[in-house]
Parts: sequence; structure tokens; C-alpha cells
Amino acid sequence: MKLDFSVIVGYLPMFGNGLLVTLEVTFCSLFFALLLSIPLSLCKISNIKPLQAFATFYTSIFRGVPILVQVFMMYFGIPLVTGLRFTAFAAGTIVFAMNSAAYISESMRGGILAIDRGQYEAAMALGVHYPAMMKDIILPQAIKSVLPSLINEFIGLLKNTTLIASIGLVDILRVGQLIQGATYRAFEPFFVISLFYYVLVMCLSYLGKVLERRVNKSDRG
Repeated sequence: MKLDFSVIVGYLPMFGNGLLVTLEVTFCSLFFALLLSIPLSLCKISNIKPLQAFATFYTSIFRGVPILVQVFMMYFGIPLVTGLRFTAFAAGTIVFAMNSAAYISESMRGGILAIDRGQYEAAMALGVHYPAMMKDIILPQAIKSVLPSLINEFIGLLKNTTLIASIGLVDILRVGQLIQGATYRAFEPFFVISLFYYVLVMCLSYLGKVLERRVNKSDRG
């Protein structure tokens, strides 16, 4: 079959809307994942065994179950059991946020444990309470040390959002499927989608490197 990218031109507004949905899901998921990952990471380093057990069990669930299964459970399964119904956007955002939080919390745990023990002792000697010590001293340093892995998780989250098309949300992948159904052409729309994702990932990688350089520069300064 001869390639004809002219068929894509009329669907560019659909691509734009789909891209917007993809970015909305990604950024909302990342925001809530970051919020959730901090208490999870603190639970993992806690001396309270039930909190440790909960955080470890939480992470094992999201590591052990394929993310597509998690999406189906949230959108199709949970409503049958609880009566709570989610929109496709909400179901996807919840799953992606909870899934990413599990992985980010592992990175954060490693970053926190890498902080020199002397800083804990110095803070306690100065009478700094644990919440303030974590907020002002430990967590900022931990975040800096795990910044590359956070950027990688962000990129992975962006690509994982393609799974939301499986529950009917019209993201950029779903737009490609609709165009394929309307035009009977597959290469052109999915090639365009690939370009969109490639550009987005390269931009995020570049921004991550810029941010990392600035952080390292501020540390040296």
C-alpha cells in the first residue's frame, strides 16, 4: 500500500485533543504519585513494623500485577464490588498515580537511607523535631539524589498512559485507533503518534538533564 500522509491533515485537531488528554492524565497522575510516595517512603524507613509491612505490601501489589490488569480492575472490577463508579479519566489517573507512587517510594527510600547519619544526629542535637527534619533537611537532599530516577519514572508514566485507551478514554493512542478505523490506514496515524511520543520523551529527558545540572551547580555553589 502506498503511504499517504495527506489523510492525516484533516485529523490534526483530533490529535491535538488526544495529546491534551494524554498530558492531563500524565501530569495529574504524577502530582498525586509524588504526594503519595513521600508518606509511603517514610513508612518504609519507619521503626513501626505495621507501617513497614503496609508499605512493603502496597509496593508488592503494584510491582506484581500488570498495570493493564490494574486499570481493568479499577474501571470494571471495583464498581461491581463497591458500587463506586469512576470515569475513564479518574480510573486511569488513580491507577497510574498509585502505581508510580510504589516505584517512586522505593527510589525515595534509597535516597533517604543514603543521607549521612550524622545529619540526623546533628538535627536531633539541635532539637529539630522529626517532621521538620524530614521536610527541611532530609527529603530535599533525597529528592536531589534520586532526581534521575524520578525523571525516568515520569517518562515511563507518560508511555504507560497509552493503556487508558483500553477503557475508552480518547487519548492520543485512541485517536490513532479511530483514524485507522475511519481510513483503513494504520501506518500513517501510528507513525504520527510515535513522533509525538518521541518528541515528548526527548523534551522531558532534556529538561531532566537541565534540572539535574542546575541542582548539581547549586550544590557546588
